[in-house]
Amino acid sequence: MPENPSGNAIFFDKFSFRYKSQSEPALRDICLSIRRGEKILIAGPSGSGKTTLVHCINGLIPHAFPGQASGRFSLNGKDAFPLGISNISKIAGTVLQDTDGQFVGLSAGEDIAFAAENDCIPPEEMKKRVLEAAKLTRIEQHLDKSPQTLSGGQKQRVSMAGILMDDVDILLFDEPLANLDPETGKHAIELIDTLHRETGKTVVLVEHRLEDALHRNIDRVALIDRGTIIACLPPAEMLASGLLAKTGIREPLYVSALRYAGIPVCAEQRPDNLDLLRFDAEKLREWDAALPDECRKPREATSLSVQNLCFRYRQDDAPALEGISFSVAKGERVGVAGQNGAGKSTLAQLIAGFYRPESGSIFLGEKDITGDSIKERAENIGYVMQNPNQMISFPIVFDETAFALRMRGVAEAEVTERVNETLKICGLYPFRNWPVSALSFGQKKRLTIASILSVGPGILILDEPTAGQDFRHYSEIMEFLRGLNRQAGLTLMMITHDMHLMLEYTERALVFSGGKLIADGAPADILTDDAVVEAAHLKQTSLYELALRAGIENPQGFVRHFIEFENSRRGERAYGRIN
Repeated sequence: MPENPSGNAIFFDKFSFRYKSQSEPALRDICLSIRRGEKILIAGPSGSGKTTLVHCINGLIPHAFPGQASGRFSLNGKDAFPLGISNISKIAGTVLQDTDGQFVGLSAGEDIAFAAENDCIPPEEMKKRVLEAAKLTRIEQHLDKSPQTLSGGQKQRVSMAGILMDDVDILLFDEPLANLDPETGKHAIELIDTLHRETGKTVVLVEHRLEDALHRNIDRVALIDRGTIIACLPPAEMLASGLLAKTGIREPLYVSALRYAGIPVCAEQRPDNLDLLRFDAEKLREWDAALPDECRKPREATSLSVQNLCFRYRQDDAPALEGISFSVAKGERVGVAGQNGAGKSTLAQLIAGFYRPESGSIFLGEKDITGDSIKERAENIGYVMQNPNQMISFPIVFDETAFALRMRGVAEAEVTERVNETLKICGLYPFRNWPVSALSFGQKKRLTIASILSVGPGILILDEPTAGQDFRHYSEIMEFLRGLNRQAGLTLMMITHDMHLMLEYTERALVFSGGKLIADGAPADILTDDAVVEAAHLKQTSLYELALRAGIENPQGFVRHFIEFENSRRGERAYGRIN
C-alpha cells in the first residue's frame, strides 16, 4: 500500500467499520487503493460488505449510517469522514440499483438539473450543462419525458446524467444490470465504458453478473468476502485463480466449460475475453463428443393453455399483448423471456386474474377460467412477485403462511397441520415463530412461496425469482424450486432476464417482443438463434460462441451437453456424491 495516497482516487488502509446497531464489524482491515481514472469491479457474495464499502465511498457512512471506524480512508488524497456528505457528493456520484428511488424531477431534464438547481447555477448555464450531460449518456431525445415513462435502460441513463452534473471524479454503479434485460444490460456496460474512456473518471462497479460486467475492459476485480478484501487482481488473473468459486461467485460459463473438459485455465490464456481466449479446441471437441444426449421425457397432459389472448391497458393504447397462444404441460418448467416492456409481466397478471383480456381465452386443463376471479384462480395458480416484501402482510412467519387458509375459513387444526407441512417443505419450519423481519431476502422469497403452496396450487408463476441475488442464493432458491417441481409435480413459469437461469432450470422458453410471442422452444436452441436473440433483446450464450471458436459442428448440441453435464453434477452434489 503506498505511503502517500494522493495519487489515488480511493484509498483504504487497514480500515474497519462497525455499524452502531451491530456487535461485529461489517468491514475488517480493508486495504484497497484505486488509482485516479481506474475502472474497478467489486465482487462478493451477499452480505460480504460490498454495499458497506460503497456507502463509505459515497458518504452515506457515517453520515446516514453511523458507526465506529478505524484505520485510514481517503478520497482524492483527503481524509473522507471529516468532509461531510455534501462535499463527498461533489467527489463521488452513485447510480442506484433501483433508479426509481433516485428520481426527484417531473421530467428527465428537471431530474438531471436537480444538483445544478441546488447550487443556484444560472438558468442558461444550467440548460447547457444538462444538455452536455444528456448527450454524454445518450438521453438527450427524452429530456421532456417523465422518468417513470422511460424504459429501465433510459432511467439508468437519466441517473448517470444527473451525477455528471456535479462533474464528480468518481462514478459508483450499484448493480447496474440487476433490473435490465440482457441486451439493455450489454448497452449499459458499453455506455459505462464509453463514459470512462471519454471522461477519464474513476469508475467503481458492484455487480453479481460477472460475465456480463466483463463485456468491456475492467482494470481490476476486487473480491470481498466476510468484510475483507481477499484479492484485487486483473480479471484474467482473478478468473485463473479459482478464488471466485471458493467465495460463491459464478465464473463465466465458457470458463466453466474449459474446466469441465480438463483444460487448464491460466491468465496467459486471456480467460477474461472470449475473443482473445486461447484454449485446446481439440480437447473441448473430444469432451463434447463423449457426452451422451439426454432422452427427452414425454410431454404430460396440458395444465394451462392460452388461446389468442389480446390485451391493452387503455382503449387508445397499442396492444400490450396480441394473439398469444401456447400451452404448458403438467410439471413443465417454462421460462418467459424478452426485453423490458415486451408483455411478460402482463401475461402473468392476466393468467393470475389481475386483469381481464380484451379477447381470447385461458384454460386450466379443460376448464375455461377466463371469467374466474383472482380468488377462484388462486386455488390453482400462484403468483410470486419479484420483491417478497410487497407480498408479506403479517409480522410472524406462521401467520403469514396461514393467511390464505384462514381467509378461506379452514379449521384452525387443519391450518396448523398444512402450514407446518408446507414450512417443512420450504425449509422454514425451524423459523415458524420468528418475526419475518429476521429472515434473509432468500428466506422471505421462500416464505412468499410457502404462503401460496399452503393452498395447494398446481401452477406457480414467478417474476424474476433470482433478481439481485448472488450465485449461492441463486442456486439455493432455484434448487428449491426444482425440488418442488420434481417431488410435487408443480408446474413452474418463470419470468426472467437471466439467460443462465433459462438455460439451466427451464425445459422450454416462451420469448416475447412487442407484445407478441416470437419463439417457443428449447432454451439452448433459442439462445443460439441470431434472429430471436436480436428481436427480443436477449444475449447469446458464451457457450455457443466458444463452440463456434472450437469448430464444434453442432454448437446448439454443445450448449445442451454443457447444461446436462452441469445439472448432473448438481444432482450428484445434492446426494453427497461430489465433495
